[in-house]
Amino acid sequence: MNRATMRPLLLLLLLSPVVFNLQLSFAASDPINQSLLQCLSKTIPAGEASSIVYSQSHPSYSSVLRAYIRNARFNTSSTPKPLLIITPSDDSHVSTAVTCAQTLGFRLKIRSGGHDFEGLSYVSDDPFFVLDMFKLRAITVDMTDESAWVGAGATLGELYYNIWKNNKVHGFPAGVCPTVGVGGHISGAGYGNMIRKYGLSVDHVVDAKLVDVNGRILDRKAMGEDLFWAIRGGGAASFGVVLAYKIKLIPVPEKVTVFGVEKLLVEKATDIALKWQYVAPTTADNLFMRMLIQPVTRNKKKTVRITVVGLYLGDSDSLVSLLNKEFPELGIVKQICNETSWIDSVLRWENFDPATPPTALLDRDPNDADFQKRKSDYVQTPIPRKGLESLWKKLIEIGKVGLVFNPYGGQMNRVKSDESPFPHRAGNLYKIQYSVTWEKPGNEADKNFTTQMKLLHEFMTHQHN
Repeated sequence: MNRATMRPLLLLLLLSPVVFNLQLSFAASDPINQSLLQCLSKTIPAGEASSIVYSQSHPSYSSVLRAYIRNARFNTSSTPKPLLIITPSDDSHVSTAVTCAQTLGFRLKIRSGGHDFEGLSYVSDDPFFVLDMFKLRAITVDMTDESAWVGAGATLGELYYNIWKNNKVHGFPAGVCPTVGVGGHISGAGYGNMIRKYGLSVDHVVDAKLVDVNGRILDRKAMGEDLFWAIRGGGAASFGVVLAYKIKLIPVPEKVTVFGVEKLLVEKATDIALKWQYVAPTTADNLFMRMLIQPVTRNKKKTVRITVVGLYLGDSDSLVSLLNKEFPELGIVKQICNETSWIDSVLRWENFDPATPPTALLDRDPNDADFQKRKSDYVQTPIPRKGLESLWKKLIEIGKVGLVFNPYGGQMNRVKSDESPFPHRAGNLYKIQYSVTWEKPGNEADKNFTTQMKLLHEFMTHQHN
């Protein structure tokens, strides 16, 4: 099958979650538990099988389920729960789980970390079980060919730490949150603050280990180029269970520069937001500037705050010189720039204290969940000043929703849109993330904040399309 015929199939599969033989009838949960254990123990010793399977009556079931739920909206008593959670500790366990799922007629959900904002990996309206990959997180760095094998259950923080431990002038272009799971991140394409210099995570994947629908463990050669193409950006769970990815590391300078600038509307924030749209996607590939836009209250008056945070793969002198020429409105001076190592820039980007050691990246931070909603858009023409001013009014009127503008351009303009199943490349100036987080549980709060999000999204897509 060629890629042209693969794409409609990919779209179809993305729209319908992985289902294994749903025609089979479902029994009550205890018999299901027994049948599954029976099936697993055909190839896994019974004692081993019982140590990786958690039924709803298991004393640790709730804590295992909750550990990697990052959105508290999907951790309520009414949220549909998996009948079983399987936590494989060996590749063969995954193969067996997939074939048993097929035999018994289970909907299978695969969870490789946190940050699944919509709960797709651990919620379903049909009876289902979760394959939780957190034990499969081995990372092997090989500096002879500047590569690493990374287990799907590893976090980005663990990956960054292991690269740093082996070599101080290499890194990997991926997300800025250390607790994101590698499996989900890479299979969905993976973007971060080196996207303009190095593109997406999937642009640096050279091999993978995958369990297919028949339980076979395949590498790139065995799965073939079409399947390898599909699991790099199209949501790999549509095609099987990724056990690990082999990635190529990228060079990073000994010193990089990070900075942050905050401005309110009275401090000419509108000028900055306007100019940012022209500079951030077109400036040197070494520079990534994220812009956060948030409604805030100052002196009992509602206003909007613009924050620009940057990573520059170079020293502060050349950064200041570049921005003074291209973006004087930002007012960058050397005093607000931090020259640091790449690994420290990872920590600073996540707002760790400057003295924090890289070992902090190994904290998987389980059970850390708040209520949230996220949504995304791509922008292809800059929003004019008038449009920005109407946006500020809308943000203040709505109340709590903020926006994050992430610039594209650079390397993203050079990679063809069909290189991977993630087509959003050239032509996009930046990506918007709509973001709202709240602490109060309950339907009323949920409805209030998701409605705020919807209102802002509708305003943006109708006003500025």
